[in-house]
Amino acid sequence: MLSVISPAKTLDFETPATTDQVTQPNFLDHSQTLIDILRDYSPQQLSDLMGISDKLAGLNAARFAQWEPPFSLDNAKPAAQAFQGDVYTGLEADTFSKEDNQFAQQHLRILSGLYGLLRPLDLIQPYRLEMGTKLANSSGKDLYAYWKPTLTQAVNQAIADSGSKVLVNLASNEYFKAVDTKSLDAQVITPVFKDEKNGQFKIISFYAKKARGLMSAWIIRERLNTPEALQEFNVDGYRFDLASSQGDTFVFIRREADRPS
Repeated sequence: MLSVISPAKTLDFETPATTDQVTQPNFLDHSQTLIDILRDYSPQQLSDLMGISDKLAGLNAARFAQWEPPFSLDNAKPAAQAFQGDVYTGLEADTFSKEDNQFAQQHLRILSGLYGLLRPLDLIQPYRLEMGTKLANSSGKDLYAYWKPTLTQAVNQAIADSGSKVLVNLASNEYFKAVDTKSLDAQVITPVFKDEKNGQFKIISFYAKKARGLMSAWIIRERLNTPEALQEFNVDGYRFDLASSQGDTFVFIRREADRPS
């Protein structure tokens, strides 16, 4: 069983990694092609392209200029520990044991606009490039055109290597659209997390993102490899709701009283 999650805009390259078990991303040649394109953009052009402030555009122009393999712990950091934000608050990859990391390497992937598909221990250098960016390239008008064939093949291979033809989609719509799901040789399960608010259960972005990370970590720590086991998820007050679930969409709900303070 393979799980996929999205990256995060917020990064932490100040805190040292808690593991020296690291790997190189599989698609650095593809990344280099994008870097070469992005280096031709001025900070103002990057600001317009990515919809970010002038300050952030300047920061990322410098990042693209400095980006250079090979990666090591001196100039890069494992992806699952470099990304911050709500999903990664739930994931807490810096607390993984050696055995957790080994399982995660085989059963968890991070979709990325620059790196394509990352394993948790793949080293990355700082960047910002969202999958929805309309960056024209040799394959088309945007990153979906650039990555979709490569990602679909890579995800299929990772599913096969995981030992179970099940994909747990814990990524955002923006990122999961980069995979051609019709070409996947797998059952695709999409967990949905809803929190109680004013007596109704709704998807609340902050909580739902963290829950995706919580489930990813739970799958890793419990060494899960069957879809049925997902329904036992009961972390931080969430529980499987059979009545709301349909087919391969698994709904998990949490009452306000069960939400950690």
